[in-house]
Amino acid sequence: MNDLDLFSDPYGDGPPPEERSGRRAQRRVRRRQKRRKTSGRAAALFAMAFIVAVFGTGGVLGAAWLDNKLHPPDYKGAGSGNVTVQIKDGDSGSQIGATLEEHRVVRSTRAFVKAYGKESRASGIQPGFYQMRLKMSSTAAMALLLDPKSRSGNQITISEGRRAIEIYQLLAKKTGIPVSDFQAAAKDGQGLGLPPYAKGRVEGYLYPGRYDLDPNGSAKQVLKQMVDRFLKEAENVGLEEKARTARMSPATVLTLASLVQAEGGRPSDFPKISRVIYNRLTAGMPLQFDTTVLYALNKRTLDVRERDLQVDSPYNTYKHKGLPPGPISSPGPEAIEAAVSPKKGTWLFFIATDPTNKITKFATTEAERKELEKEFREWQRKNPGN
Repeated sequence: MNDLDLFSDPYGDGPPPEERSGRRAQRRVRRRQKRRKTSGRAAALFAMAFIVAVFGTGGVLGAAWLDNKLHPPDYKGAGSGNVTVQIKDGDSGSQIGATLEEHRVVRSTRAFVKAYGKESRASGIQPGFYQMRLKMSSTAAMALLLDPKSRSGNQITISEGRRAIEIYQLLAKKTGIPVSDFQAAAKDGQGLGLPPYAKGRVEGYLYPGRYDLDPNGSAKQVLKQMVDRFLKEAENVGLEEKARTARMSPATVLTLASLVQAEGGRPSDFPKISRVIYNRLTAGMPLQFDTTVLYALNKRTLDVRERDLQVDSPYNTYKHKGLPPGPISSPGPEAIEAAVSPKKGTWLFFIATDPTNKITKFATTEAERKELEKEFREWQRKNPGN
């Protein structure tokens, strides 16, 4: 029997059942393999098509992104119309650009930053309010920001030791807003954002310093700007924490600081004046400060007479012991620091012996005080009318 006989079918009945089922299984396996190959080829073709589409689209998008990066959207020309824009102290080029974009002055921050980077004078842009135009090119916007004529003339400096009424008068002169409007706005302590310890009184909480006033702002907005500045500075110096350390309320610190500011000529004297206040309060002595009497009278003079000392007011520290009921002016940072950090010493008196040169001298005894008073009277004799 040769090898072919092993697979012969002498009876014509075909292979035995086991062999027939084996072949059917093989055919099923081959069909599955064929389908897998077909599916694999289709998947590969689809993947290739997807990759081509993605990279093709990505190329277009990438080119658009690169063009946008190199040539950010920008308006053309000098623009039209008017809009007031505030540039704040310390603003970077991107911050200025964002402000201009927000007010529709420039089309994009990136375009402005690009123009800003090319301008050698860009760092010379001053904080303040500017009259700009709508839809300007970034280059035109830069030129306008560098033009002093476009800047509002509403800059004002409020010196330390000013009373609220004096601040209203200065603001009214600068803005044209009536003093009465500022007085009315000052009554809305909550609207101004005064701290709770101010008890609704604005005196002492209008922080001194330089301000750029919104030419379109109201009396309330201007005062709120000053109160906001106080809150920021109070946080920076840790006013509430220092008050707790000194076992005082923040309001008491502000009241004491306002006295130091009003009585002092030079900041270097502030800690000694503060010590005099502490010493007199500890000894149960009335402060007897002319500045508090003059505050009650709403006067400014160095010539305080006996009749002035009779004014019926809780601010009259000749009649009432202790601190007055609130600040008498807006103290600066040096006075606030002196209020919580008085210099060590036994002084009970001080007198401005030479107000012209802001010279203040200190004494511990009544005899020493009388000698200092003689020096002051001599100054008055040489400077009549003061």
